[in-house]
Amino acid sequence: MFSKTCEYGIRAAIFIAFQSYQDNRIGLKEIAKKIDSPEAFTAKILQILSRDNIIKSIKGVGGGFEISKENMKEITLAQIVNSLDGDRILTGCALGLSNCSEDHPCPMHDKFISIRNDLVFTLENTNLEELALGIKSGETFLRY
Repeated sequence: MFSKTCEYGIRAAIFIAFQSYQDNRIGLKEIAKKIDSPEAFTAKILQILSRDNIIKSIKGVGGGFEISKENMKEITLAQIVNSLDGDRILTGCALGLSNCSEDHPCPMHDKFISIRNDLVFTLENTNLEELALGIKSGETFLRY
């Protein structure tokens, strides 16, 4: 459903939020290892998320990545998806057709509308704090 970039970006943001919730800054190598992502690819993703003010990058000794506890409550999955994948998953055709519309629907158009609406609702109403707290409590996991 999401691109690999977006999958890794969501995982990274959740992991950084989890670490930040415990007042830890986390470095690139550990993030890549913990989310099972190639380091160079992870660096590019983190650069985008930092540029879009989803995560904060601190340079130098004691540096790393973090998200303030206040921002965790405000940052939604929709913001991360939009930052990394744009709005194609929220507005695009289920079959990837460029001319799909109400007037000229693809075979999946009508069935996909409710799925897309549910997805948009979920992404817009899920914040990093609740996902980080799920990991902290042990109820959810980023990898096995």
